[in-house]
Amino acid sequence: MHVEPVTLVCLSLATLFVAFLPISLYRRLRRPFLFDWRDTIAGIAVFALFATVIERALNGFLLHDNARSADFLTNPIAFVIYGALVAGVCEEVGRYIAMRMLARRGGRLSGSPQDSTGLAYGIGHGGAEAWFVGVLVQLQWIFFAVLANRGDLDGHLSNLTMDSVLRVHLILAELSPLHAGVFALERTAAFVFQIALSVLMWRGVQAGRKSILPIAILVHALIDVPAAMFQAGLLPLVAVDALYVSLAIVAAIVLFKTCAPRRSEARAA
Repeated sequence: MHVEPVTLVCLSLATLFVAFLPISLYRRLRRPFLFDWRDTIAGIAVFALFATVIERALNGFLLHDNARSADFLTNPIAFVIYGALVAGVCEEVGRYIAMRMLARRGGRLSGSPQDSTGLAYGIGHGGAEAWFVGVLVQLQWIFFAVLANRGDLDGHLSNLTMDSVLRVHLILAELSPLHAGVFALERTAAFVFQIALSVLMWRGVQAGRKSILPIAILVHALIDVPAAMFQAGLLPLVAVDALYVSLAIVAAIVLFKTCAPRRSEARAA
């Protein structure tokens, strides 16, 4: 098993890009939007709790531990519906609770939207996703690739079953510069979506609209439908990625046009 050096270089560059994207965006927008670092920390904490703990525990129970639900969710349509809803419900409930707390801290639940909080929170939430789902996973595969090139991989994986070892070898064999590019595009698109969802939620909370929670869950679920369809074998990856990149570009343009720094001036008063 050998991973080409050019593939390792591309994977490393893509991983660095994803790792520094939220950090660089925060630094760039911090002053014009008067970010409060606590908003960003809240976003990181919510993703860590609701996505990596609660959502994973729920998936583990329904997809593996509970035989009845696991059997039911083998149906592709049922899996797509569940896969699209579970992330939306877990993450948006957490986002809603956090933003209600942030709004109370600021003493304002109505009036003109202060996109500063939504953007700062979104960078934290989306940045945590970029690191937990993207950077840390890719670092693991880069580490495995280096071990494979040294001939030490099987010894490092000696505590795994043969099926797991074969799966690792299969994934390493499929790594390529194209894989690195797809990874960077997917993580960037997901980051943009998280910021957009955060701004949407923050504006709804500030306006005092309780309906913003089901709306955000629905929007999040719709975004996750193509990914769930790919996992269920109903859509090819190229179609899913093309759709996500297109939607992310639209979302980024809307954010750029509607989130102006002047809307954060009231926060500095």
